[in-house]
Amino acid sequence: MITRSDVQQAATRIAGRIRTTPVARIEPDLAGPAGALWLKLEFLQHSGSFKARGVFNRVLAAAERGELPAAGVITASGGNAGAAVAYAAGALGLPAEVYVPTTAPAVKVGRLRQLGATVVPHGSEYAEAYEAAVKRAADTGALFCHAYDQPEICAGQGSVALELLEQAGELDTVLVAVGGGGLMAGVTAGLDGQARVVAVEPEGAAALHAALAAGGPVDVPVAGVAADSLGARRVGTIAYELAVGAGVHSVLVTDGQIVEARRLLWSTYRVAVEHGTAAALAALTSGVYRPAAGERLAVLLCGANTDPADLAG
Repeated sequence: MITRSDVQQAATRIAGRIRTTPVARIEPDLAGPAGALWLKLEFLQHSGSFKARGVFNRVLAAAERGELPAAGVITASGGNAGAAVAYAAGALGLPAEVYVPTTAPAVKVGRLRQLGATVVPHGSEYAEAYEAAVKRAADTGALFCHAYDQPEICAGQGSVALELLEQAGELDTVLVAVGGGGLMAGVTAGLDGQARVVAVEPEGAAALHAALAAGGPVDVPVAGVAADSLGARRVGTIAYELAVGAGVHSVLVTDGQIVEARRLLWSTYRVAVEHGTAAALAALTSGVYRPAAGERLAVLLCGANTDPADLAG
């Protein structure tokens, strides 16, 4: 488990290393009867997603403890966590090695290489790349950065919630897309009851939803348009425990609803995000989540490492 204090310490540690990303207040018709809707534009973060926050916290905390090896850092990632590791390692002068499933989108793999990482394709799913990366870290002594289930990673991700509260003021609800749950865990800890968290998952990759139903993390099948960023086979233990403790509610959206929300962001606001990011907004635009009258909402738009070729107009 992590606490708001952990998140605050992370925010202090990574200050100057990450961007303070803006928020945009959106027209009320998109949110129905809600009193206000804010979009947190976290896709403008270094490396194109919120993941840079957690990685910087993990690496800098290890350095403070004298535990940062010359072998550098290793992760397993379908894209965004790897890009964050590559970016942070480059900024700190460290080597980075990223294991990816062979199904990882070419645009994300290309970004990893552009950021200077050594990319190692392994297996067809994240779980296989993860096993290989853990073994490699053990063999080389490199610092392993989990994509979503390490306390320092989750605490770093939560710094976005502290920013959001400062920028938007009082909020009732924050909608967060969930894969492995690191962002949701950090946001839940960072908000510390100041706003409820609604977890939004694709129907084809609903690891948190399944865990809440089963009473603990379980393996789930992974498929769908958002699987490259939300395709964790099992939700993280930290995320599950925080979700249960805070009463986080999970809602599911279809591929079609995700695609439509992504297109809406582009056609209306000229914002190009990945499908996993659009999932959070899809809960609202599809009516899966219906705000109460006067509810103050925020949607975290968490990543933009996408191929914009299929965005029309």
